[in-house]
Amino acid sequence: MTISVGDKLPDVQLRTMTAEGPTAVSSLEVLGKGKVVLFAVPGAFTPGCSNVHLPGFVEGGDELKAKGVDTIACVAVNDPFVMDAWGKAHNVGDKIVMLSDGNGEFTEALDLVLDGSGFGLGKRSQRYAMVLQDGVVTSLDVDGVAVEKSTCSNLSLHL
Repeated sequence: MTISVGDKLPDVQLRTMTAEGPTAVSSLEVLGKGKVVLFAVPGAFTPGCSNVHLPGFVEGGDELKAKGVDTIACVAVNDPFVMDAWGKAHNVGDKIVMLSDGNGEFTEALDLVLDGSGFGLGKRSQRYAMVLQDGVVTSLDVDGVAVEKSTCSNLSLHL
């Protein structure tokens, strides 16, 4: 069943890039404390994700933080090297935590899988944005592939 408002985030291993290289992190460790904005994209370096979705959160990150958001994170079914390179290409700096769900386990646990095999992409994540408070979903907007409901500007209306 798809995660929904009121549900607790599952505890699944993700990866992020550190100075020491790819590092495993618990989803609850990185996303389960305070007010968190988590957005997911079908794939790093893809047109909608690179031209609209990620840049919107880079540009609007300070506004989200001013509204009490402690952490902004982006997750995709890509490896940590790709997520790190994509973050650097968009100058995310320390504004956004770039999370790799390389095996899609987190995405499957949320039941937000997008089957992109018809396009040669395999299983990916649907595009979504959620607000979490101490690991509990307080807002969830799922787009699938389009970039509409899950934008930073739309999400800021929920804060």
